[in-house]
Amino acid sequence: MSDIHYPKQPPAEPAKPKHIAPGERDLPGLWMTHDPAVYYDAGNRSYYLYCTGAVCKKSKDLLHWESLGKVVADPPEESVAWTQSHDIWAPDIVKVGKEYRLYCSNSSWGVRQSCIFLAVSDSPEGPFIPKACVLKTSDELPVNAIDANIIEDADSGKQYLLYGSFWGGCHMLLLDKKTGLAAETGIGSCIARRPSWMSGAIEGPYMVYHPVSRYYYLFVSYGSLKSDYNIRIGRSRKITGPFYDFHGRDLADGTDNDNTAGLMISCGYRWFDGIPYMAPGHNSVLMNPDGRMFLVSHIREMNFTTDHEPSTLQIRQLYLTPDEWLIAAAQPYAGETLQPLSAEDLIGNYERISLMPSVPQGIQCAHPFRLMENGRMECCSILGTWQMTGSYTLTVQYGNTVETLTASPAWDRELNRPTLSLSGLSDRGICSWYKKRPN
Repeated sequence: MSDIHYPKQPPAEPAKPKHIAPGERDLPGLWMTHDPAVYYDAGNRSYYLYCTGAVCKKSKDLLHWESLGKVVADPPEESVAWTQSHDIWAPDIVKVGKEYRLYCSNSSWGVRQSCIFLAVSDSPEGPFIPKACVLKTSDELPVNAIDANIIEDADSGKQYLLYGSFWGGCHMLLLDKKTGLAAETGIGSCIARRPSWMSGAIEGPYMVYHPVSRYYYLFVSYGSLKSDYNIRIGRSRKITGPFYDFHGRDLADGTDNDNTAGLMISCGYRWFDGIPYMAPGHNSVLMNPDGRMFLVSHIREMNFTTDHEPSTLQIRQLYLTPDEWLIAAAQPYAGETLQPLSAEDLIGNYERISLMPSVPQGIQCAHPFRLMENGRMECCSILGTWQMTGSYTLTVQYGNTVETLTASPAWDRELNRPTLSLSGLSDRGICSWYKKRPN
């Protein structure tokens, strides 16, 4: 049996607020860190979160966070005159030269009279001074200028603005890297959309380039802020797409008759014990200096009543599968690292969650699962086999389905103890999460 180095218990979240005043965003801990954009600054070796309300939080380890307060005082006058709103939503940051550029949305709920504006600073901690509007939309246009994300072409160095929600879907627009403003007129090109029977609900586009796989991965949130919010991805060799899912479907096609388009890597879930969660979405992705990747998203406790449920935040490691898809860790990050494990380490009882698309996208519940000696596997009435394929990877086979899994030490948030977790992707394009039960 291996000498496993488990993560320590992560810091506890402050008690959930019982009442939140309208517009209140800067709460203790990670409560109401909505629409989080994560950023690592090499200069001061710190991580930052920029969230709706223009609130910024800082950390040295992705575990302990301090609030720096609001870093953008107000949208520019041009934007407020256009939107008749002072709200600042979903900032995203990029550094160009010595200038930190924060792209912010200014809008009101349920309209397309929106604006994305640029604010700049010489520090990641602000204050960020509004500079100009980058893109304005109205109800006469088929797009909505919110949810900005900046991505740079790995070969040409060109920068693009990703944006959009509902209606005409998510688009990308070429930027002038020198000014940070739009380099082309119009609304750009569509990279992802949802069909009308799904109310067109798509938002929060976020793209990353992986230098090993040489794919651009497009993350989008399906389902808006409703209980069926979930995160899916497509990939492309070109920054402008098209972006295809696991089964080769173009995310911009818009024809999805059974809610299965896009590889779903996070959705509402419920383990045997503890708090169930729903509606993970509007994510960002961190490419860490050590090569690790992290998925950062807001999420909220399961609540199907009409009562307000405040969002909180989860950070999960992302793993690259052998066929170069990205999958999320089964447990939120607690400081763990991948390390060699033995077959003896993995044998035992688990809880398993299948991230299966459904109509509507429901809360996926755990079921029992066992890895047994002599390469045998049992899941309820299903019998199969398993084998290690690397120092921390394995495959599970049942019927004609094969799952490829990554194993890692983790902290069990529900049982408040160290555990082993498994994160998988089947050859049918379904992700899965596992965590080992106590003996």
